[in-house]
Amino acid sequence: MKNRLVAALLALFLGYVGIHKFYLGENLAGILYLIFSWTLIPGLIAFFEFLGLVLMSDQSFDAKFNYQYITPSQPKFEESSRDKAATLVELKRLYDQGIITAEEFEEKRRKILDSI
Repeated sequence: MKNRLVAALLALFLGYVGIHKFYLGENLAGILYLIFSWTLIPGLIAFFEFLGLVLMSDQSFDAKFNYQYITPSQPKFEESSRDKAATLVELKRLYDQGIITAEEFEEKRRKILDSI
């Protein structure tokens, strides 16, 4: 895992040669910084990147540079009580029309009520 503070310090002290870019896994940008380091432009850009890294939140940094270590939390789909009530009404309608038997109706009704 990459550390935001380490990246910021590398950008501040060695940013003119692109060391922070190599650390963050942006190798092409690091090579460009290295090639153009004699112009001092990468040093200026690295200073602003240092400020950006210092002001960036840990969550933003992790999302951008440590995304492979973050496990996505999938929200669990929870059927609401209103949906369950609608399902019970539909189940009752099927029973009244004779489409399902009394045993099937009671079994499915019990499952729905137990899940509330």
